[in-house]
Amino acid sequence: MQSASRSYDPQPSYGPVDGQVVAGWPAAVGGLPAGPLVLAVDGPSAADWGALADGLAAALRSAGRRVELLDVRDHHAPSGAERLKARPVPADDPFFTPLSEANVADLFDAVPEPVKPAGDGVVLVFGPGAALCESDLLWYADLPKRYAEAAVAGKNLPVGVNLGRPGEPGDLVRLFYTDWPVLDRHRDAIAGQVDRWIDLQDPSGPASLDGAALRRTLAHLARGPVRTRPYFNSTPWGGRWAATELGFTPGGGNTALGYELIAPEAGVLVGERGGAQVEVPFQLLCVCHPEDMLGQEVHDRFGTSFPIRFDYLDTMGGGNLSLHLHPQEQYMREVFGWPYTQHETYYVTAAEPGAQVLLGLTERADLDVMRRQVEDAITDGTPLPVADHVQSHPAAVGQLFMIPAGTPHASGAGNLVLEVSATPYLYSLRFYDWLRKDAAGASRPLPYEHGFANLDASRRGDDVTKDLIQQPRTVRAGEGWREEVIGALPEMFYAVHRLVVSPDADVVDDTAGRFHILNVSAGRGAVIETRDGRSHFLAFAETLTVPAAVGSYRVRSVGPDEVHVVKALVVAQ
Repeated sequence: MQSASRSYDPQPSYGPVDGQVVAGWPAAVGGLPAGPLVLAVDGPSAADWGALADGLAAALRSAGRRVELLDVRDHHAPSGAERLKARPVPADDPFFTPLSEANVADLFDAVPEPVKPAGDGVVLVFGPGAALCESDLLWYADLPKRYAEAAVAGKNLPVGVNLGRPGEPGDLVRLFYTDWPVLDRHRDAIAGQVDRWIDLQDPSGPASLDGAALRRTLAHLARGPVRTRPYFNSTPWGGRWAATELGFTPGGGNTALGYELIAPEAGVLVGERGGAQVEVPFQLLCVCHPEDMLGQEVHDRFGTSFPIRFDYLDTMGGGNLSLHLHPQEQYMREVFGWPYTQHETYYVTAAEPGAQVLLGLTERADLDVMRRQVEDAITDGTPLPVADHVQSHPAAVGQLFMIPAGTPHASGAGNLVLEVSATPYLYSLRFYDWLRKDAAGASRPLPYEHGFANLDASRRGDDVTKDLIQQPRTVRAGEGWREEVIGALPEMFYAVHRLVVSPDADVVDDTAGRFHILNVSAGRGAVIETRDGRSHFLAFAETLTVPAAVGSYRVRSVGPDEVHVVKALVVAQ
């Protein structure tokens, strides 16, 4: 049970089930069996494999084991990296590629065959794809994705970050669209065989957990409320709300993008608070326990893809987001390779006086004129008269703005927006970025041709206010509480509700076979209580996943003020 008196927790964690997280290579190798051993250690390309091999080999030698090293990266085929990449449509697209459908095995012409050592010797097989080799034990050494992304985006340009490209500088497009899909599929496929999970965030003392304990822990977490580890990225438009209100220290000077729950990148901390911890990908909960996490109907519809994300867009003290939209369904499938598209909503959690949200076309918007002016802004630096083309709406706290695919939009300066959206997040089709330059004096890439190919010209004029800026509709109520629908559209597969709970009141809810995501958007917080006795405190601004397997649960308000809880769920087909 978590304390009901705390504020926002940037390090939520959960104890392992019948196991212990240990720190350091000596602790990790302490339980290895005697006799000859082939130990395979797999993981992402961004890991420091040289340091891992040195540290692990030193610990083995200190334990009296003779060690031979086999780096599988030396066996990647010269053409392996090229085999992984999906071909963009059009072929010369400088902005996007589809998600790769390749496998780690495509890196190899032939997988190396380690030879069993003599005596108590250990052959240490390591690197991306090591699991493909015959081995006695399999370990997985992980480094959360944010490390590689931050290194490349920060222009540190570490070589070897990208899969199969050991001597080349890191590349974000390659990372997002090729490496991560390939490595995620590989990790998911071998998760059930992993004998030890290793977290490399502290290179001097990597934390690790026995594979059987990891799987017991995942099974436990998949049946109760769970919160992922949040973090914030910086961008040129970012604000400082999360720095001043939540205590985050922005690496790039602002707290623009808050990753509350974005399944492909989210992690769950496992281990005792203040002690050794491993961060386990949230996605493994869905891969290993899809029916418990998602529910049967959602699993049938989306596979093991967790289809809703919660994140923050912080422009408090910052600037406007770029004017952009997201691909429509057919375009997303055929051009970018995602099976579902990027519908979004903006929930205004906080706003400065006069803050606005840009959404939908004006009644008189002329798309031919808009295209010419977008091109002029790119080529000549001529400001785009945005108000001629896109509507601006007051950013009232508590208002939800619906943003179906194909609708131009942007959060204006002075907002804290909770983005409740479909999980795809890599295809922002930008028209205009306010002529901003980055630290190197370069303009942001603007894939406006993709944008115009997806622009829904019907979302204009009064229809925008009527359809996309909906008023709350109470669907049920009781003493001291009510539940409202604050956003739903026929073309969107999820709906957004809000629980409004008076001080000292509570409300009973039920997943009814489909997961819920909860976020405290106003008030001090709430306690989530499940029928099996679990209790989870949720503070203001925190996000919690309630797996489908939870079933009935209770939301109890905490503090002297009314509590608002934003809830998202997949709607029945």
